[in-house]
Amino acid sequence: MIAGILKEKNGETRVSLTPEIVKQLQQMSVTVWVEQGAGEQAFYNDDAYMQAGALIKTAAEVLSQSDIIFTIQPPSRELAEQIAAGKILLGVLQPLFRPEEVGYWASQNITTFSLDSIPRTTRAQVMDVLSSQANISGYKAVLLAAYSYSRYFPMFMTAAGSIAPAKVLILGAGVAGLQAIATAKRLGAVVEVFDTRPAVKEEVMSLGARFVEVEGAADASAGGGYAVEQNEEYQKKQQQKIAESIAKADIVITTAQIPGKPAPVLVTQPMLDQMHSGAVIVDLAAATGGNTALTRNNETVHYRGITIIGNSNLPATMPADASKLYAKNVFNFLKLILTKEGNLHLNFEDDIVKGACITHNGEIVNERLKSAKPATSTI
Repeated sequence: MIAGILKEKNGETRVSLTPEIVKQLQQMSVTVWVEQGAGEQAFYNDDAYMQAGALIKTAAEVLSQSDIIFTIQPPSRELAEQIAAGKILLGVLQPLFRPEEVGYWASQNITTFSLDSIPRTTRAQVMDVLSSQANISGYKAVLLAAYSYSRYFPMFMTAAGSIAPAKVLILGAGVAGLQAIATAKRLGAVVEVFDTRPAVKEEVMSLGARFVEVEGAADASAGGGYAVEQNEEYQKKQQQKIAESIAKADIVITTAQIPGKPAPVLVTQPMLDQMHSGAVIVDLAAATGGNTALTRNNETVHYRGITIIGNSNLPATMPADASKLYAKNVFNFLKLILTKEGNLHLNFEDDIVKGACITHNGEIVNERLKSAKPATSTI
């Protein structure tokens, strides 16, 4: 079997598989083809792949002859047209935001596995790319905020006077939010955290942050490990609490997203009007609309002295480690669909394999996708 690694486009610096993982696939009798220069921006050059046993090929060769094709970002229609029927495409394909592309993949009889659709269960943690990459996002969000902020993060007492610590507000205590808490605390900030799930309070407090509770949240257990929408009454209570905290905040990190839907606007324009000049917001939900009323994806907006940074792909700013973690997640998933001899074995009785599969045998097979309404924003 031939496994092909594509070079990412549109500023994506990560690569799907690292030389270390390529070597392990070779030991399973899987032949690996790598598009020329695929790992260069992640600091894995072609020589490293060849030393691991891979062959360097053109994009056309990888697309037309590989049995399974690896990509992080969804391929363009132009690239997808070069994938032959019966082949497998595996990556973070964001199917809930690309219903037309999903329909095209099905019509071309391409089997697709989207790693952002893996069920968030204990057994699936070792292949959870959302978590491994969100960890990096939370870490880099705080560093980016600290770089953009005009004052110190920690408290300082000097002969020239005292400097108060930065007040950091984090909206969402998932993987990214928890890492943001830990990083902000290491830098000496005072941290407050909002989350719709009371169950995360203990984790937040264990990291030294204050958890701001809002009563009446919807039961998150129905979301299968993902965020769920809240009712209107809860949203009003939440906005009131956030407004009280955001007026005092120096730094705000927003992380709230709902799969297949635009990100909830947690920071309204009236809230922004209450923030002080010099405050910084880093919005990790920018690609799905953003958590603030003024967020623009991949842009920095300046409003009344406030800096609003929209960036949903901070893992690409740490491509070496991000690729290493992502590749390990991919390899752990591959062990579910490959035999020890490197042959393909799609066991759809496995809930992880079934949950990650989007299209197969010319049909859309993912139950969550079939029941979802098309999203109104794109990533």
